[in-house]
Amino acid sequence: MSDLIRTLSLSASGMQAQAMRLRHVSENIANADTPGYHRKTIAFREMAEGLVAPGPVHLDRSELRDIYDPGHPLADETGHYEGSNVDLVIEIADAREAQRSYEANLRMFDQARQMAQSLFELLRR
Repeated sequence: MSDLIRTLSLSASGMQAQAMRLRHVSENIANADTPGYHRKTIAFREMAEGLVAPGPVHLDRSELRDIYDPGHPLADETGHYEGSNVDLVIEIADAREAQRSYEANLRMFDQARQMAQSLFELLRR
């Protein structure tokens, strides 16, 4: 029985970590057109007994895009301003990967739950 509980805990920690990742990907996509916005990244760290936890959030320090728009209020005398460093293709790929990882953890959680339920039904007989 402790193995089933451990499996539920592992799956739940994986789902929580991927949910946090999706939250940051969503923020990045929402701010893709925000001038001066730096993309947020998150790394995972392994806790005791294989549990996963989200690590600290880091800002991507790559170059901000230089955008030419003379009518923009932030544009300098040459008509340029710094955009964000968010690449929507990368964000969509990260979102799909996080979604698939979340779904895999959810399936594992559901399988463990069904096994525990079957065990309880056997014990009732």
